[in-house]
Amino acid sequence: MNENKRLAEEVFSLIKPVDTYAVDEILQKELQNLNKKIIVLDDDPTGVQTVHDISVYTDWTEDRIEKGFSENKSMFFILTNSRGFTFSETEKAHKEIAETIVNVAKKKNQDFIIISRSDSTLRGHYPLETKVLKETVEANLNVRFDGEVIMPFFKEGGRFTVDNVHYVKMDEYLVPAGETEFAKDRTFGYTKSHLGEYVEEKTHGVYKAENTLYITLESLRNLEIDRIEQQLLSVENFNKIIVNAVDYVDVKIFVIALIKAMNKGKNFMFRSAAALTKVIGGVSDKALLTREELVKEESNHGGLVIIGSHVKKTTEQLEELKQSDAVEFIEFDVHLVLELEKFEKETDRVVQLTNQLIREGKNAVVYTRRERLDLGEGKKEEELKLSVKISDAVTSIVKRLEVRPAFIIAKGGITSSDIGTKGLEVQRATVAGQVRPGIPAWKTGSESKFPGIAYVIFPGNVGTKTDLKEVVEMLSGKPILNR
Repeated sequence: MNENKRLAEEVFSLIKPVDTYAVDEILQKELQNLNKKIIVLDDDPTGVQTVHDISVYTDWTEDRIEKGFSENKSMFFILTNSRGFTFSETEKAHKEIAETIVNVAKKKNQDFIIISRSDSTLRGHYPLETKVLKETVEANLNVRFDGEVIMPFFKEGGRFTVDNVHYVKMDEYLVPAGETEFAKDRTFGYTKSHLGEYVEEKTHGVYKAENTLYITLESLRNLEIDRIEQQLLSVENFNKIIVNAVDYVDVKIFVIALIKAMNKGKNFMFRSAAALTKVIGGVSDKALLTREELVKEESNHGGLVIIGSHVKKTTEQLEELKQSDAVEFIEFDVHLVLELEKFEKETDRVVQLTNQLIREGKNAVVYTRRERLDLGEGKKEEELKLSVKISDAVTSIVKRLEVRPAFIIAKGGITSSDIGTKGLEVQRATVAGQVRPGIPAWKTGSESKFPGIAYVIFPGNVGTKTDLKEVVEMLSGKPILNR
């Protein structure tokens, strides 16, 4: 296992440095030539982990998409939460979204691009989502998509693409994504780390690795912008374009060539992690958020932390948080979902205790039982349906809060989406920024259950071992003491 891992320092030392100031200057000029509204479809709420002062809409009604088009910002996000959907639900949602985007774009006479933002460790409904978007837009608009750009690079989470292989940084090593726990995902698993081979695997051979177009680090670092533009101009028949990247400068150089190609009439669909959205949306860097920016009103109430993700990193962060005296823990035995009456009683117990702790000024940490519910082989859809029931119960904790917490943190993509949309009933939120690299915070809209509350969306697979503890400490405004 992990026999193909590489020492990160060695890999990065071989990559040619580049003048980032010169690249930034060219990029700024090129972004002014991009007269398209950028619509990012986010399959869970963590995709805003690189941006700030950007709107996130939690549904895709025509009114909501029209509002997004009318904003003076070049980009807005629509939270689909499709990673928690079945195949058919995903298909239906993406068809609806694409049709509505086309209707609004026609009404506004505005050009657009769609970015399908998904997991930086390659999990999600791929190739389904971009295929449905492509086919629906083409059927309703006089446009043809020439290619699909695939860029899972996400520096803040330690995801790098080198020599067309996608890696996850673990300690000092780069481990091929296909050899990590993420590749074993019961719903979205895969075996290939080479992105061309990943595409071939996921499309069942419809798109071959050997025919895929690769944008190399050498080409990017040598500033071969014209050459990359020519590569993009040559793409046809929705062929796939793999972009190698180890730093934001690689994304910037690629985007310069991309805008040039688009302005010559080429159309692309995008499947990317969060780095591309920041660069193509022209979003500036921003310092990490402070407590003063997030917790405006002094409250005697405690905060709420809900932990649903089961990845190894989340469990490590939970164990670290358990060393603190500033939080009270409630384990939610979600395995009782198999016995309805017992599950309802357990949910009631958790809700009652959560309200009590927050009212008493204590930070309540609700975490789901750590072992995964495993129904055995060939039960993917059944497991997904049970996980939706569990998610609904977790969400009901927030729905049934009788007191306003000082802050809310949700750990895990699907968990944070359901809490945002169903628990807090957010229709539109503004991304305030990040509390730690790759860990975003929303300010909820006036329509939500707790208007203007700081809602931290903590991805399951992001952050150091101590980040969760430190974020709780920062938002509490009180030191977390080790036992």
